[in-house]
Amino acid sequence: MSADLSKFTELGLLPALLDAIADTGYTDPTPIQSQAIPLVLAGGDLLAAAQTGTGKTAGFTLPLLQRLSEIHNTRVTPGKPRCLIITPTRELAAQIADSVQTYGKHLPLKSFVVFGGVNINPQRMALRKPVDILIATPGRLLDLVGQNIVDLSKIDILVLDEADRMLDMGFIHDIKKILRLLPKKRQSLLFSATFSNDIRKLAHSLLNKPGEVSVTPRNTASELVEQTVHLVDKSRKRQLLSQLITDNNWSQVLVFTKTKHGANRLAEQLGKDGIQALAIHGNKSQAARTKALAQFKDGSLQVLVATDIAARGIDIDHLPNVVNYELPHVSEDYVHRIGRTGRAGSNGQAVSLVNIDELKLLKGIEKLIGRTIPRVDVEGFTGHTEAPGSTIVERKPRAPRKRSGNQRSENQRPGNQKSGNQRPGNQRPGNRRRKAS
Repeated sequence: MSADLSKFTELGLLPALLDAIADTGYTDPTPIQSQAIPLVLAGGDLLAAAQTGTGKTAGFTLPLLQRLSEIHNTRVTPGKPRCLIITPTRELAAQIADSVQTYGKHLPLKSFVVFGGVNINPQRMALRKPVDILIATPGRLLDLVGQNIVDLSKIDILVLDEADRMLDMGFIHDIKKILRLLPKKRQSLLFSATFSNDIRKLAHSLLNKPGEVSVTPRNTASELVEQTVHLVDKSRKRQLLSQLITDNNWSQVLVFTKTKHGANRLAEQLGKDGIQALAIHGNKSQAARTKALAQFKDGSLQVLVATDIAARGIDIDHLPNVVNYELPHVSEDYVHRIGRTGRAGSNGQAVSLVNIDELKLLKGIEKLIGRTIPRVDVEGFTGHTEAPGSTIVERKPRAPRKRSGNQRSENQRPGNQKSGNQRPGNQRPGNRRRKAS
């Protein structure tokens, strides 16, 4: 692992790249950038653990632009890119394409992005022209390869971004198909939020004696993110969310739900409360997703309700508020979610609305991040599941008390007595067999 370098000018980058960086206003690289860029410039493979918001996109975009500028031994041919960047979602693909354009604007390199959910014909037409860098989602890439529009035999550099998410989304078979189409002699870079066993296995098959960089301890949350939990009944979550947004005057809030249907319903309900909200998820058209994301980024949309997968491409440096309307089933996804705030040196707030059915999920998250998340009461919404700030303990049922002979049995207590003979439990009025209607 290389030592951190404090200035972009110390990383060995071309003047054209330094000019582009200066145009963005950045002067100091993030840890992932200062460590990864020299390793990539040296031409070796790289295995990097970096969560969203660490600057990892520039960490591979800048050095690959320089490497491609230095490699002029092959003529660029239409449909035969020299660099392939694979990413799991449309939004993230578009974000990386923007980064390539931003940092490569002073270089004579051509880039293009392809993803599903939109008409394939304009992409086919564009790929008839030479392209140095192709950014793609796995499914659409294989579609274009199958139609003989893209030939991957000239790839010099491969980047797998958010590899852990690609595995979670079931893209492993597509990735293996793509890898078989690539030349064996190439530079390969793999970026992942975590180094799970599956990621290690993938890296072993993909990388050749890679350098390894890990800038964020596994499954930890940024210290710049203030995390709190509100215990609340499930039926009152929406009401509490509306009150939090209104009372705190939150102007930009990213809200996570577990399902697409839940995202749609919540956005609609918030709208009825007078809060401008839109949902973003896989069933939305690409045009609708792009529009909602653009409005959210420019501040004209107050609330964006998203599922985990759809939110992977949301990259906003100063997003102040993230709300877990529902906790994720996978604890690691909590870390990804709250990593959307507290970025680029800014403070952020992550609020989780937790009902009694989610206490086990909360306990798993706290175990993962190694800390208890403070419980905060909101007047009128105090949860009855546990005391605020307490450590969650699964309560065991009490042992039955020993009863004296003259004590009534449980179903003979006052209030449970019935006049006359009592019916057996399976003959209560509510359980009588109904006649067919």
